[in-house]
Amino acid sequence: RLVESGGGLVQPGGSLRLSCAASGFTLDEHAMGWFRQAPGKEREGVACISDSGLSTKYTDSMEGRFTISRDNAKRMVYLQMNNLKPEDTAIYYCAQSPFATAQNLCLTPGFYDHWGQGTQVNVSS
Repeated sequence: RLVESGGGLVQPGGSLRLSCAASGFTLDEHAMGWFRQAPGKEREGVACISDSGLSTKYTDSMEGRFTISRDNAKRMVYLQMNNLKPEDTAIYYCAQSPFATAQNLCLTPGFYDHWGQGTQVNVSS
């Protein structure tokens, strides 16, 4: 089970830290990812991280502003989002992959087989 938290309303230029609590499986055996879906748009990859946390990948438009991390001991995955923009408004989802490494396809939804319910992020003044 994956449960996201940390979403909310933030002004442009602000920051949020999303959290994903994992249970029911061995977290450190799985790559994890963050995705987002805005109204009327397809779900898009944000970032992914390997089982150990040593390898990460980001969608180009988010690299430098967003940071994915994980704490396997606490069974948590995080997404630190800085310099938020109105176009970052979306529901953000945590996802679990059956694979351990952050491969080239890890920013695509098909790389994952379990999803959380999502947390809403609104960026507005």
